[in-house]
Amino acid sequence: MTASFTSRTTAGKSRIAAVGAIVVAGSLLLTACGDQTDSGKKDSPATTKSAPLADQLPKAIADKGVIKVGSDIAYPPVEFKDDAGKTIGIDPDIADALGKQLGVKFEFENGTFDTLLTGLRSKRYDIAMSAMTDTKARQDGVDSETGKKVGEGVDFVDYFTAGVSIYTKKGDDKGIASWSDLCGKKMVVQRGTVSHDLAKAESTKCTDGGKKAIGIQAFDNDQLAQTRLRAGGADAGSSDFPVAAYAVKTSGGGNDFQLVGEQIEAAPYGIAVAKGNDELSKALQAALDAIIKNGEYDKIIAKWGVDAGAVKEATINAGT
Repeated sequence: MTASFTSRTTAGKSRIAAVGAIVVAGSLLLTACGDQTDSGKKDSPATTKSAPLADQLPKAIADKGVIKVGSDIAYPPVEFKDDAGKTIGIDPDIADALGKQLGVKFEFENGTFDTLLTGLRSKRYDIAMSAMTDTKARQDGVDSETGKKVGEGVDFVDYFTAGVSIYTKKGDDKGIASWSDLCGKKMVVQRGTVSHDLAKAESTKCTDGGKKAIGIQAFDNDQLAQTRLRAGGADAGSSDFPVAAYAVKTSGGGNDFQLVGEQIEAAPYGIAVAKGNDELSKALQAALDAIIKNGEYDKIIAKWGVDAGAVKEATINAGT
């Protein structure tokens, strides 16, 4: 079934208003992408000072000619590896287009999702680009569950909009049609994601209402979560809608999973940049605006069948 967006607030998190459903193209190829040890690198244009926006980059990055990208490269169709081990997907294609504007290479380095911002703070990466939802908590460096300060926070250059969906084994939805039906059920998610936050918040609602908690199983990547559900170790899973829809369309030839209920929490994906690195943030924003204006952005979005998530302009810290 095709899910639709519904505005929803959980655990003190208000989100961006709902947008139309995203349809993932049926022609996308299922690929093996479970390797979490090799660094994926996306081929990018040669570094050149004559690129349209090269002069907007920080000198250190311009001189280096490379922007190192922290990413969890196991999240099709956003970023994943093809059969040859090459990093492909929505994010690498957009990064490649940005590189043409800025005259630098974007090199993707593989890491687990919940360590990407730590890697950014330690300067292992210049940016993090990994279907990361722009939230006020992440901007402020606040743990979304405890409300405590855990870091300096980051700035986001927002480039896409997506919500969150629930999926189950095909033909066996366990009576789940919404988040409120998950009380007492077992659920798989990727650790540190919005889906994980939503599951914890919903579980608290369950127990506060005298019902059983959700049995949340959090994994390092979405592929492991899907494997657990496929094997019957859980009742449902949750991912960003493009990812969930891709899994439904491709896993087992479309016979493993099904979407249930409505898509919720529509919010922007952002490229994370360390606080204080305003020059890099503004350069990325200018490059994104440039590819939106010249039509290359729309071509990339259409290629991956996620047109309804496209943005019309680049913004910074639009998440709430």
